[in-house]
Amino acid sequence: MSNNETSEDAVLGGKLVLRQPLRGHRFGHDAILLAAATAAQAGERAVELGAGVGAAGLAVARRIERLHVTLVEIDPALTELARDNIARNGLADRVRAVCLDVAAPETAFAAAGLVPASAVRVLMNPPFNAPQNPSPDRGRRLARTASGETLTLWLATAARLLQPGGTVTLIWRADGLDDVRAALGQNFGAITVLPIHPKPGAAAIRVIASAIKERSGPLSLLPGLVLADANGKPTAQAETILRDGAALPLIGS
Repeated sequence: MSNNETSEDAVLGGKLVLRQPLRGHRFGHDAILLAAATAAQAGERAVELGAGVGAAGLAVARRIERLHVTLVEIDPALTELARDNIARNGLADRVRAVCLDVAAPETAFAAAGLVPASAVRVLMNPPFNAPQNPSPDRGRRLARTASGETLTLWLATAARLLQPGGTVTLIWRADGLDDVRAALGQNFGAITVLPIHPKPGAAAIRVIASAIKERSGPLSLLPGLVLADANGKPTAQAETILRDGAALPLIGS
Protein backbone atom coordinates (compact mmCIF):
# COMPACT_ATOMS: atom_id res chain seq x y z
CA MET A 1 0.00 0.00 0.00
CA SER A 2 1.55 3.30 -1.09
CA ASN A 3 2.21 6.19 1.27
CA ASN A 4 -0.45 8.34 -0.43
CA GLU A 5 -3.07 5.74 0.57
CA THR A 6 -2.04 5.73 4.22
CA SER A 7 -1.61 8.06 7.15
CA GLU A 8 1.14 8.02 9.76
CA ASP A 9 -0.29 8.36 13.25
CA ALA A 10 1.34 8.65 16.66
CA VAL A 11 -0.23 6.80 19.59
CA LEU A 12 0.61 6.42 23.25
CA GLY A 13 1.89 9.97 23.33
CA GLY A 14 4.31 9.25 20.49
CA LYS A 15 5.70 6.00 21.89
CA LEU A 16 4.45 4.31 18.70
CA VAL A 17 4.12 5.69 15.18
CA LEU A 18 1.90 3.56 12.94
CA ARG A 19 0.96 3.61 9.27
CA GLN A 20 -2.66 2.73 8.54
CA PRO A 21 -5.04 3.03 5.57
CA LEU A 22 -6.76 6.35 4.96
CA ARG A 23 -9.88 4.40 3.98
CA GLY A 24 -11.38 1.33 5.56
CA HIS A 25 -10.77 0.05 9.06
CA ARG A 26 -8.60 2.32 11.22
CA PHE A 27 -7.55 1.53 14.76
CA GLY A 28 -8.83 3.58 17.68
CA HIS A 29 -9.26 3.49 21.44
CA ASP A 30 -10.37 -0.16 21.39
CA ALA A 31 -6.92 -1.36 20.32
CA ILE A 32 -5.10 0.66 22.97
CA LEU A 33 -7.52 -0.37 25.73
CA LEU A 34 -7.13 -4.01 24.70
CA ALA A 35 -3.35 -3.70 24.86
CA ALA A 36 -3.49 -2.03 28.27
CA ALA A 37 -5.67 -4.81 29.65
CA THR A 38 -3.43 -7.61 28.35
CA ALA A 39 -1.40 -8.84 31.27
CA ALA A 40 1.96 -10.26 30.20
CA GLN A 41 5.47 -10.59 31.49
CA ALA A 42 8.91 -10.33 29.94
CA GLY A 43 9.96 -13.47 28.13
CA GLU A 44 6.42 -14.70 27.43
CA ARG A 45 4.91 -15.32 24.00
CA ALA A 46 1.73 -13.53 22.96
CA VAL A 47 -0.44 -13.74 19.85
CA GLU A 48 -2.81 -11.05 18.57
CA LEU A 49 -5.61 -12.42 16.40
CA GLY A 50 -7.04 -10.04 13.80
CA ALA A 51 -4.19 -7.62 14.33
CA GLY A 52 -4.83 -5.18 11.49
CA VAL A 53 -1.78 -2.91 11.27
CA GLY A 54 -0.61 -4.14 14.67
CA ALA A 55 -1.74 -1.35 17.02
CA ALA A 56 -2.70 -3.51 20.01
CA GLY A 57 0.09 -6.07 19.72
CA LEU A 58 2.74 -3.41 19.22
CA ALA A 59 1.40 -1.39 22.16
CA VAL A 60 1.74 -4.45 24.41
CA ALA A 61 5.25 -5.09 23.10
CA ARG A 62 6.20 -1.47 23.72
CA ARG A 63 4.94 -1.65 27.31
CA ILE A 64 6.50 -5.00 28.22
CA GLU A 65 10.18 -5.45 27.49
CA ARG A 66 11.28 -8.82 26.05
CA LEU A 67 7.70 -9.88 25.29
CA HIS A 68 7.55 -11.82 22.00
CA VAL A 69 4.44 -11.12 19.91
CA THR A 70 3.02 -12.63 16.73
CA LEU A 71 0.45 -10.55 14.84
CA VAL A 72 -2.08 -12.62 12.86
CA GLU A 73 -3.99 -10.77 10.13
CA ILE A 74 -6.07 -12.08 7.20
CA ASP A 75 -5.65 -9.05 4.89
CA PRO A 76 -2.33 -9.09 2.96
CA ALA A 77 -2.18 -5.29 2.67
CA LEU A 78 -2.71 -4.81 6.40
CA THR A 79 -0.16 -7.52 7.12
CA GLU A 80 2.42 -5.61 5.09
CA LEU A 81 1.58 -2.42 6.98
CA ALA A 82 1.96 -4.33 10.25
CA ARG A 83 5.41 -5.51 9.15
CA ASP A 84 6.35 -1.96 8.25
CA ASN A 85 5.10 -0.76 11.65
CA ILE A 86 7.14 -3.42 13.42
CA ALA A 87 10.28 -2.23 11.67
CA ARG A 88 9.66 1.51 12.02
CA ASN A 89 9.18 1.11 15.77
CA GLY A 90 12.33 -0.96 16.23
CA LEU A 91 10.57 -4.11 17.39
CA ALA A 92 11.60 -6.60 14.69
CA ASP A 93 13.72 -8.58 17.14
CA ARG A 94 10.63 -9.77 19.03
CA VAL A 95 7.49 -8.98 16.99
CA ARG A 96 6.48 -10.52 13.66
CA ALA A 97 3.35 -10.51 11.47
CA VAL A 98 1.84 -13.42 9.54
CA CYS A 99 -0.95 -13.34 6.96
CA LEU A 100 -3.40 -15.96 8.16
CA ASP A 101 -7.14 -16.44 8.62
CA VAL A 102 -8.10 -16.97 12.27
CA ALA A 103 -10.33 -19.77 10.95
CA ALA A 104 -7.42 -21.52 9.20
CA PRO A 105 -6.73 -25.13 10.23
CA GLU A 106 -4.17 -26.10 12.83
CA THR A 107 -1.75 -27.17 10.08
CA ALA A 108 -1.72 -23.66 8.59
CA PHE A 109 -0.98 -22.12 11.97
CA ALA A 110 1.77 -24.67 12.60
CA ALA A 111 3.32 -23.85 9.21
CA ALA A 112 3.46 -20.23 10.37
CA GLY A 113 5.23 -21.26 13.57
CA LEU A 114 2.12 -21.12 15.76
CA VAL A 115 1.79 -24.61 17.18
CA PRO A 116 -0.72 -25.62 19.86
CA ALA A 117 0.04 -24.54 23.45
CA SER A 118 2.81 -22.20 22.28
CA ALA A 119 1.46 -18.93 23.75
CA VAL A 120 0.90 -17.63 27.25
CA ARG A 121 -1.29 -14.70 26.13
CA VAL A 122 -3.77 -14.19 23.30
CA LEU A 123 -5.43 -10.84 22.67
CA MET A 124 -8.15 -10.09 20.16
CA ASN A 125 -10.60 -7.48 18.94
CA PRO A 126 -12.91 -9.72 16.88
CA PRO A 127 -15.39 -8.39 14.32
CA PHE A 128 -18.62 -7.70 16.17
CA ASN A 129 -21.08 -5.81 13.95
CA ALA A 130 -24.20 -7.52 12.65
CA PRO A 131 -23.79 -8.84 9.07
CA GLN A 132 -27.05 -7.19 7.93
CA ASN A 133 -25.32 -3.77 8.04
CA PRO A 134 -21.98 -4.41 6.35
CA SER A 135 -19.65 -1.59 5.37
CA PRO A 136 -19.20 -1.07 1.62
CA ASP A 137 -15.42 -0.95 2.21
CA ARG A 138 -13.95 -4.48 2.09
CA GLY A 139 -11.24 -3.81 4.68
CA ARG A 140 -13.67 -2.31 7.16
CA ARG A 141 -16.13 -5.14 6.44
CA LEU A 142 -13.56 -7.82 7.22
CA ALA A 143 -12.52 -6.06 10.41
CA ARG A 144 -15.97 -5.16 11.70
CA THR A 145 -18.58 -7.66 10.49
CA ALA A 146 -19.20 -10.87 12.41
CA SER A 147 -21.21 -13.98 11.72
CA GLY A 148 -22.98 -15.80 14.54
CA GLU A 149 -20.03 -18.13 14.91
CA THR A 150 -17.24 -15.55 14.90
CA LEU A 151 -16.64 -15.25 18.64
CA THR A 152 -16.81 -19.01 19.26
CA LEU A 153 -14.41 -19.69 16.38
CA TRP A 154 -11.87 -17.07 17.45
CA LEU A 155 -11.90 -18.28 21.05
CA ALA A 156 -11.45 -21.88 19.91
CA THR A 157 -8.32 -20.78 18.02
CA ALA A 158 -7.12 -18.90 21.11
CA ALA A 159 -7.68 -21.97 23.27
CA ARG A 160 -5.64 -24.11 20.88
CA LEU A 161 -2.74 -21.66 20.87
CA LEU A 162 -2.67 -21.12 24.64
CA GLN A 163 -0.90 -23.20 27.23
CA PRO A 164 -3.04 -24.47 30.12
CA GLY A 165 -3.30 -21.53 32.49
CA GLY A 166 -2.75 -19.08 29.62
CA THR A 167 -4.91 -15.97 29.35
CA VAL A 168 -7.15 -14.63 26.60
CA THR A 169 -8.16 -10.96 26.60
CA LEU A 170 -10.75 -9.51 24.24
CA ILE A 171 -12.83 -6.39 23.67
CA TRP A 172 -16.45 -6.64 22.52
CA ARG A 173 -19.75 -4.76 22.38
CA ALA A 174 -21.22 -4.25 25.85
CA ASP A 175 -24.63 -5.48 24.69
CA GLY A 176 -22.99 -8.76 23.65
CA LEU A 177 -21.70 -9.67 27.13
CA ASP A 178 -23.93 -12.76 27.32
CA ASP A 179 -22.38 -14.02 24.07
CA VAL A 180 -18.88 -13.42 25.47
CA ARG A 181 -19.64 -15.35 28.66
CA ALA A 182 -21.14 -18.26 26.73
CA ALA A 183 -18.27 -18.49 24.25
CA LEU A 184 -15.59 -18.22 26.94
CA GLY A 185 -17.29 -20.90 29.01
CA GLN A 186 -16.37 -23.61 26.48
CA ASN A 187 -12.62 -23.53 27.22
CA PHE A 188 -12.00 -20.82 29.81
CA GLY A 189 -12.89 -19.87 33.37
CA ALA A 190 -12.14 -17.27 36.03
CA ILE A 191 -13.67 -14.64 33.73
CA THR A 192 -13.08 -10.98 34.56
CA VAL A 193 -15.17 -8.27 32.88
CA LEU A 194 -14.43 -4.53 32.75
CA PRO A 195 -17.18 -2.28 31.33
CA ILE A 196 -16.08 0.77 29.30
CA HIS A 197 -18.30 3.88 29.59
CA PRO A 198 -18.04 6.90 27.24
CA LYS A 199 -18.95 9.39 30.02
CA PRO A 200 -20.39 9.46 33.56
CA GLY A 201 -23.90 8.05 33.80
CA ALA A 202 -23.82 6.58 30.28
CA ALA A 203 -24.33 2.91 29.55
CA ALA A 204 -21.22 0.90 28.76
CA ILE A 205 -20.34 0.73 25.07
CA ARG A 206 -17.64 -1.94 25.32
CA VAL A 207 -16.54 -4.67 27.67
CA ILE A 208 -13.04 -6.02 28.06
CA ALA A 209 -13.04 -9.65 29.18
CA SER A 210 -10.14 -11.75 30.37
CA ALA A 211 -10.25 -15.46 31.13
CA ILE A 212 -7.88 -18.31 31.89
CA LYS A 213 -7.67 -21.56 29.93
CA GLU A 214 -8.74 -24.67 31.88
CA ARG A 215 -9.33 -22.69 35.06
CA SER A 216 -12.52 -22.62 37.10
CA GLY A 217 -13.83 -19.73 39.16
CA PRO A 218 -16.69 -17.25 39.38
CA LEU A 219 -17.13 -14.30 37.08
CA SER A 220 -15.70 -11.04 38.42
CA LEU A 221 -17.34 -7.78 37.30
CA LEU A 222 -15.06 -4.78 37.87
CA PRO A 223 -16.01 -1.12 38.33
CA GLY A 224 -16.23 0.48 34.91
CA LEU A 225 -13.64 2.65 33.19
CA VAL A 226 -15.04 6.07 32.20
CA LEU A 227 -13.32 7.55 29.15
CA ALA A 228 -14.42 11.20 29.39
CA ASP A 229 -15.97 13.54 31.93
CA ALA A 230 -19.26 15.40 31.48
CA ASN A 231 -17.47 18.09 29.43
CA GLY A 232 -15.95 15.57 27.06
CA LYS A 233 -12.45 15.87 28.51
CA PRO A 234 -10.56 12.56 28.96
CA THR A 235 -10.57 11.33 32.53
CA ALA A 236 -7.25 11.08 34.34
CA GLN A 237 -7.34 7.26 34.21
CA ALA A 238 -8.16 7.22 30.49
CA GLU A 239 -5.36 9.70 29.82
CA THR A 240 -2.76 7.57 31.59
CA ILE A 241 -3.82 4.55 29.51
CA LEU A 242 -4.38 6.11 26.08
CA ARG A 243 -1.52 8.63 26.12
CA ASP A 244 0.97 7.38 28.70
CA GLY A 245 0.70 3.67 27.93
CA ALA A 246 -0.23 2.61 31.47
CA ALA A 247 -1.52 -0.89 32.11
CA LEU A 248 -5.17 -1.56 32.89
CA PRO A 249 -4.94 -4.50 35.31
CA LEU A 250 -7.79 -6.99 35.41
CA ILE A 251 -8.22 -9.12 38.52
CA GLY A 252 -7.54 -12.76 37.73
CA SER A 253 -5.47 -12.03 34.60
